[in-house]
Amino acid sequence: MTAPLHIPAAARAAEAAVVVKAATAAEATGPGAAEVPADLDHLLRPLFRAVGPGGGVAVAVIRGDERTVACRGQSDRSGERPVRADTRFELGSVTKTFTGLLLAEMVARGEVRYDDPIDRYLPADATPGYPYERPITLLHLATHTSGLPRLPVGLLPAAAPRWFTRPYATFGPAHLLRALPRTPVRGTPGTQVRYSNLGCGLLGLLLANAAGQRYDDLLAARVCGPLGLVDTSCGPGREDAAGYRRGRRVPSFRLPALPGAAALRSTADDMLRYLQAHLALEAVPLPERADAVALRTALGEVRRPRTGRRSTGGTRICLGWNQRSLAGATGEPEVEGEPDGEPDEDELVFHTGTTRGCAGCTTFVGFSPRAQVGLAVMAGTRTLRSRGFVQSAYETLRTLAADRLVPSEGGAGAGEGVEAGAGALCVGASDAVPGTGTSGTGVPGALMAAARER
Repeated sequence: MTAPLHIPAAARAAEAAVVVKAATAAEATGPGAAEVPADLDHLLRPLFRAVGPGGGVAVAVIRGDERTVACRGQSDRSGERPVRADTRFELGSVTKTFTGLLLAEMVARGEVRYDDPIDRYLPADATPGYPYERPITLLHLATHTSGLPRLPVGLLPAAAPRWFTRPYATFGPAHLLRALPRTPVRGTPGTQVRYSNLGCGLLGLLLANAAGQRYDDLLAARVCGPLGLVDTSCGPGREDAAGYRRGRRVPSFRLPALPGAAALRSTADDMLRYLQAHLALEAVPLPERADAVALRTALGEVRRPRTGRRSTGGTRICLGWNQRSLAGATGEPEVEGEPDGEPDEDELVFHTGTTRGCAGCTTFVGFSPRAQVGLAVMAGTRTLRSRGFVQSAYETLRTLAADRLVPSEGGAGAGEGVEAGAGALCVGASDAVPGTGTSGTGVPGALMAAARER
């Protein structure tokens, strides 16, 4: 068994893969755990404690030149598969950040435009109907401003019998195309933020149509392959973390109609590389090809704020990412539909994901460009208090950033200039795949959301 290995920037090989090792559950209290720096170990402890007995968690951390992957627990109930740096977790809605990056890459190549209307890449009889002249564009889909509902028409009835196993597995692209003409659009596209898994999933389908490839193959060719994300894909793999419900193993999550919304799986190793690519564009060792320029351009584009949202206390929407001030909300209202802005180096950029609530995986991924810190947390089955777990991950990222910008004496802390508890993350159904969480009444979140929209 191996312990976490910290790799200075100067010692890293000039290739996409970053070699990291992880502590297993048996080492969590043994000699191996001591190799994680004391301040980082203290900071990560609440995340490890949030995972229930039999669960597992993998954490990837970037602090300047330091790289750490630490793992705890088991990937299934056999007790024979400890979580490792190459254990694959379901990313849930963190998949949207990959779809946003794919959009920016294809725009940089000149293959599509942000303002392309969606009907350009759809069959003539599959366009959603909306009452205004302004068309829905690819950018509207990426920024949740399309006015499309959270889920396609007809998906919930098909999903209900398999809600905690494979709720979306039988709803394929053909079903989606038949549902789109009957899908209502609320308001004028581009004017209001309404979180839509349908919108981001449809974006993935349209990009695949534009390129003439399947979404998974296109993402592998344009993003995962060049960045060295060897274990990131939509299909199940050899070391997937297992989900359980009422003692029974849950099948792997599938989303054939909308893979661009929530279908990806990945590892702590790969998420470390993914974060590094967003933190230091020039340090990404991409293949020596002309199209590598497009990916570098896209990595800078995805964190540009495109719109704002009052209801979340200052969160701005980027291409697949959310962005919040490190110091917390200023009290000044955001204006929905505000003009595009340049990336703000003082911002935290992040996204969360959940699949099937306590039966699946919970993921948080975020970074601070100015502080040069990144955090990816992936928890497997039986995560305790999923909402609190994600909030704890967000606060951990804020502390990592604050301590890098204004180092505090005595190890980890809130950091000077950042009020304790400021900028609390508003985590709700909007950052999860509908149906993966539950309301306070125990009713799956998507059913509650659908009832409110009727």
